[in-house]
Amino acid sequence: MSTTVQAPVLVVGAGPVGLTLALDLAWRGIDVIVVETRPCGEPPPAKCNHVSARTMEIYRRLGIAGEIRNAGLPGDYPNDVSFRTTFTGIELARIPIPCRNDRYSATDGPDTGWPTPEPPHRINQIYLEPILSERAAATAEISLYWHTEFKSLLQNETGVTATLQSINSGETVRARCDYLVGCDGSSSTVRRSIGSRLSGDAVLQRCQSSFIRSETLIRMQSEAAAWSTISLNPRRSGNVYAIDGKELWIIHNYLREEETDFNSVDRDHSIRMILGVDDLFRYDTLAHEDWIGRRLVADRFRDRRVFICGDAAHIWVPYAGYGMNAGIADAANLSWLLAAHLNGWADGAVLDAYECERLPITDQVSRFVMNHTHAMVRQRRAVPDEIETAGAAGDALRREIGQHAYDLNVRQYCAAGLNFGYFYGGSPIISHETQVAPAYSMASFTPSTVPGCRLPHFFFQDGRSLYDVLGPEFTLLRLNGRIDVSSFTEAVELRRVPLKILDIAPGPHTAAYEHGLVLCRPDQHVAWRGNQPPYDTLALIDRVRGATAK
Repeated sequence: MSTTVQAPVLVVGAGPVGLTLALDLAWRGIDVIVVETRPCGEPPPAKCNHVSARTMEIYRRLGIAGEIRNAGLPGDYPNDVSFRTTFTGIELARIPIPCRNDRYSATDGPDTGWPTPEPPHRINQIYLEPILSERAAATAEISLYWHTEFKSLLQNETGVTATLQSINSGETVRARCDYLVGCDGSSSTVRRSIGSRLSGDAVLQRCQSSFIRSETLIRMQSEAAAWSTISLNPRRSGNVYAIDGKELWIIHNYLREEETDFNSVDRDHSIRMILGVDDLFRYDTLAHEDWIGRRLVADRFRDRRVFICGDAAHIWVPYAGYGMNAGIADAANLSWLLAAHLNGWADGAVLDAYECERLPITDQVSRFVMNHTHAMVRQRRAVPDEIETAGAAGDALRREIGQHAYDLNVRQYCAAGLNFGYFYGGSPIISHETQVAPAYSMASFTPSTVPGCRLPHFFFQDGRSLYDVLGPEFTLLRLNGRIDVSSFTEAVELRRVPLKILDIAPGPHTAAYEHGLVLCRPDQHVAWRGNQPPYDTLALIDRVRGATAK
């Protein structure tokens, strides 16, 4: 027995990337089918402890940033990163990061004052994913098929037919769609179905990851609580993450280069070395999520009507959650392109921009993370035996190591560049110019309106966020009200492209805006800028909608 279902888009995988893609498509008016092998309500794995500022901007647009912000750690629990000899040992340094209650008002810390309406948020996937699932279930445009396995696909010039199978009943379901997106993780069946292959660096770091419960551990810290505690000692180095601020913890034990077999390393002993506790300490192990940090990128993100996002397209070292956040950036990029075409105002060629934009950024950013991984491995390997020595000499050594640990890791945990700095310089659907976008690093960037860059954020005088004014359409920001933009209104009317004209009073808040006109895409990236409309405005509109993309 089989049934047939259909929708414009089929998403395989209901993790954070797949659910975000579905929610974003629904927000743009597109019906979506989502297929997931896990049963409805099954707890997700306890991993991914960070939602970046750029991802929170996306969730703000979808109306769920507040709900996500209020989940996870208690409101007053410090989000700091603490470097210690052990979890219960001597503190070497601390990166101050505001707790949830102070997140919007704090000014002290390396990730405060960022040009964004939504600072980052420390939250584990066990809290994030249920929020996304519940919102998806309540969204009329989304049909969720839990405990259902994606088996195969066939595509032609008119659409895709996917074969699905209910794990409970064995019933076959045929799903017909215009486009299919694989968000089905590192072992992606969809990726294999389109013949895409991963390449890069297969092993950067091995890590034993243990999800534990202990009611007493929180009281055993010699220093103030922290969201993340990095233990540095010559015996075992690792990370301890507070999950609920009470009794749930994730412990990462970073294996040495010669330790290639996870099972050969005594997990319990390693945990005790990282925590700095003796054999009398008791805890319950809830799960193991051992992982190998890699830098692998697919050679293509698309085959005609089939796309891949997230871990299906790239596998990174999961530092600070940027694997998940990069996947959500994939989803936000692909969503508006698919919606623009399916809603009838963008040419099919607009979809070529997805791979052209996301693959180079993925390669570049993954190399940032790889280089950081190598630096962290060197740091852990170089911890001297004297790090716990008492006295003035020991204090001086710990200050030196602590400063080095701070300088290295603030780039990871407060990564302004990874959040806001990337730009789509090679895109076929932006207007290219001679000025190049500012270079960026993991930690730093320069806001810019060079086409391809994220639109510089600011707050209006009444406190509103610029991003709250932007919608699912193109937006033409006019900072000089005397400029005649009738050629834009005529061009978009002719091509049926949705466009909002937004008049902006220039001031200190618009310092990054060097031109009187800035055309912003539906994903908040700049498409064009100028002090007057272009000579051929219709040609510009055709370019940004993919009709003349070259």
